[in-house]
Amino acid sequence: MPGLLRVSHIGRRWIRHNPNAFRAGLLAAALLAVSDAVPAQEPASVGTVLVAHGGGAAWNEQVIAVARQLETGGSVGVAFLMTGDSASGRRFQDVVGRLADAGAVKIVVVPLLVSSHSGHYEQVRYLVGEADSLSPGMLRHLEDGGIAPPATPVPLVLTAAMDGSPEIAEALRERALSLAEVPEQQAVFIVGHGPNSAERAAAWMINLRVLADSVRSGSPFRDVKVGLLRDDAPPAVRQEAVRRMRDIIQLQHELTGYPVVVVPVLIARGRITNEKIPADLAGMPVTYSGDALLPHPGVARWIEARVRQAVSAAHAP
Repeated sequence: MPGLLRVSHIGRRWIRHNPNAFRAGLLAAALLAVSDAVPAQEPASVGTVLVAHGGGAAWNEQVIAVARQLETGGSVGVAFLMTGDSASGRRFQDVVGRLADAGAVKIVVVPLLVSSHSGHYEQVRYLVGEADSLSPGMLRHLEDGGIAPPATPVPLVLTAAMDGSPEIAEALRERALSLAEVPEQQAVFIVGHGPNSAERAAAWMINLRVLADSVRSGSPFRDVKVGLLRDDAPPAVRQEAVRRMRDIIQLQHELTGYPVVVVPVLIARGRITNEKIPADLAGMPVTYSGDALLPHPGVARWIEARVRQAVSAAHAP
């Protein structure tokens, strides 16, 4: 009968002479059966903090909206480096604390920044404990907003910013193609914000050229170039950056005979996309909409990829 233990006559003889061993064997078998029936423990909860610079209410809402789309396998919080009414309750230490209280045993910190070579990325490094100090200006920026490293034992894992990520290149490619009339005859100019210092600007350009190469290789555009506004730099530095950008765009136009498609590699629409870039490009032969990376779905896919990479690296031998 099913479920009954059938024992031979030799086995029965052994059991009569070794009753204690038989009972121990039954107990071991029962324990093994119970252990096999227990479901495997679920993986430890990994939280994610999406850290953005922050801006006005409309700018911030675009970041919050993409966070709602994420599928990371754990809770997601949004923190801003610039606080205000629209960022109330979203200081870095508060968001980390809420994820820890909700049961996160590891927190992946993803900077929603274009480059890992920026002052704001250094702020995030300081907040997660990867940097012991900050420049006085960047530290004051955090202190004025009441932002400080969190007091939590939960490990924080910092990822890179967007840099040359393929998901971001795909978003830029699609933005450019949506604006082009005859892409096989047109050129693209990708414009980024850029840092103040020349050294960091050079590091930005390395990653932007990776994006440009990806856009060019995956599309029919004749030419793809990149440039920086250096928007927060001293006026003379910014003016030179804009002059260089205009010179390149003019050369691209002369090469193709068509308007140059200009795409900003900026996180979300705001004053720079809506006012400053149009003013900087006034009178130029360009096609420009001002659409930034958000709300392109590629940004969500990039964030999810960063989280997966961070979790995989943590589990690697």
